[in-house]
Amino acid sequence: MDRRWVGPGGFEIVPARHEGRQVLRVSRHGAFVADCASVAEVARLVDLADLCEVIAMPARRGYEAVG
Repeated sequence: MDRRWVGPGGFEIVPARHEGRQVLRVSRHGAFVADCASVAEVARLVDLADLCEVIAMPARRGYEAVG
């Protein structure tokens, strides 16, 4: 399952790989900001307390909206 965190001001953080190492890729409003090697580096850019993890819910088969 893919993981990502979003925050106020359009920030989004996703795990990624850069030059063979794992990083936390920070973007804002879809534009690249930085590849951070640690959570501490991310904290310099955005308040970690403001981040929310986005959890993708699996689709249910046979589900139909009732209306």
